[in-house]
Amino acid sequence: MFNSISISVSDDESDELAAGKMRVKTETKHVQLLLGNNLNRLDHTTRMFNGTRQPCLKLLPPDELEHLDIPIADGPDSRVKRMIYKSDLGANFQRSIEAGRFNLFTGIQTMSERQQSFKVNGTAEVHCGFYSENGGFKIPDEDKNYMKTCKVVVSTCTFGGGDDLYQPIGMSGASLRKVCYVAFWDDITLASQETNGKRIGEDHMIGKWRIVVVKDLPFTDQRLNGKIPKMLSHRLFPQARYSIWVDSKSQFRRDPLGVLEALLWRTNSELAISEHGARSSVYDEGKAVVKKHKATPEEVEVQLSQYRRDGHPDEKRFNGKKALSEASVIVRDHTPLTNLFMCLWFNEVVRFTSRDQLSFPFVLRRLKFKNINMFPVCTRKDLVNSMGHMHKAKPLEI
Repeated sequence: MFNSISISVSDDESDELAAGKMRVKTETKHVQLLLGNNLNRLDHTTRMFNGTRQPCLKLLPPDELEHLDIPIADGPDSRVKRMIYKSDLGANFQRSIEAGRFNLFTGIQTMSERQQSFKVNGTAEVHCGFYSENGGFKIPDEDKNYMKTCKVVVSTCTFGGGDDLYQPIGMSGASLRKVCYVAFWDDITLASQETNGKRIGEDHMIGKWRIVVVKDLPFTDQRLNGKIPKMLSHRLFPQARYSIWVDSKSQFRRDPLGVLEALLWRTNSELAISEHGARSSVYDEGKAVVKKHKATPEEVEVQLSQYRRDGHPDEKRFNGKKALSEASVIVRDHTPLTNLFMCLWFNEVVRFTSRDQLSFPFVLRRLKFKNINMFPVCTRKDLVNSMGHMHKAKPLEI
């Protein structure tokens, strides 16, 4: 009955799907019963183009992937030469009424510092997490040393035990040799996975994933904790040149080097991310977020009112492209400019709501970031098998 089903949904839509339309129980076994035929599928997603059906993602042939060189030249946009990340440097941390969710991990970014951070010049000095040694997100030294060896990385995370761990498929031998696969867990996920019979080996591996168990997460909101590996991979993997982020609800099913070649190198892009499948306007998205109870009306109004004051237009396109994204897959070159982009994006989700689709178009416009590949939804569907969230992540008690 479900042999040809392929369900791909955004962060908003996956929660709505489970809670509304399908009304399935959120126990792992029930979700797997419904979506099990999505697991390990390698068939390509296609679409009609000029009257013919064509693949949504065109990768190089396997023999070419085996001999593919990884570019190391600077990115096409060299406005930023150097990044300086703000830290406490031993200074006393003073909380204020307006600190909001800023903490020892983030540092407190003032509105003046926020405005200054978007003024691009040769050197960018910004808040970008990891502000204090006492800020949390602690990683064992052995894992840190491993992460320093990674030049290309595919990463995911599950905090609060919300999702299963899906093994990546479809990679070439070259990618197995050259690419790190790293999954970040917390103790809640570790206990949940062990209950389901998945135990980390002495080599720190489960299948192809290197499991990194993070201690002392800095936020009570697990969604916000998940933004750290999602947006700050350049801080976690300081020697990496390229990264691919995959949400934990999805199984990555393509060769990572081939994906980098198709979505970045071939298009001369520094960042590749999916267009939003349903909307184009951040203001329309704000209404949808409120309607689906993903944030309160007050939270969304504070954010969008600030964006209006900052001059963010109602225009739905930037540089001829849809500016609203669906960020379950992020492919990027770790150039100074993309690193700055991700730092600024992270700061926005800390300051306002954690619904990152609201802040993405604002940062895109303010930074005038043009070397971006906003690929169509069908390409995202070709990159991953979408499994849906297993159940709601458990909030962290601090």
